[in-house]
Amino acid sequence: MAVTPITEKEALVFTKPSVEDGAEMWELAKKLGLDLNSSYKYLMMAEYFAETCVVVKEDDELVGFVTAFILPERQDTVFVWQVGVDESQRGRGLASRMLNEVLERNSCGKVKYLEATVTPSNDASQKLFRRLARKNDTACHVSECFSEDLFPGEGHEAELSFKIGPFLRQ
Repeated sequence: MAVTPITEKEALVFTKPSVEDGAEMWELAKKLGLDLNSSYKYLMMAEYFAETCVVVKEDDELVGFVTAFILPERQDTVFVWQVGVDESQRGRGLASRMLNEVLERNSCGKVKYLEATVTPSNDASQKLFRRLARKNDTACHVSECFSEDLFPGEGHEAELSFKIGPFLRQ
């Protein structure tokens, strides 16, 4: 499923990931310095949760991804695990477009809320989720999800829970 380009030069293609995209998702997460999960996680997300994940390619090169899943206990909530945007695409609204792509899918037809966890120092993600709420004219509730002391070792910040919604379906 291709997205209408913003300009003639833009040729971004938004799709569900295939298992073959898993390695590229892992490579992009590593390149961006994101919280790096095992490569298996990216393969698993592409294989079992493709309906709620997005990859974006430009000239067949992966330049962005979202990994997300619908919470088993709350079928009205999609949880966004990770958002990655290549530096070449920054400032073009790609992260917002990927989140909207997830929310517009048939698999999210009953979704009323989007949740994610974000560290206090991650200003870009906090702005992304607040902007999503603002553009959808809905609430964004922030609360502590996991305190620092829950993480093993040292150096992991607390994780704040962002709960956005309810989204009104047309």
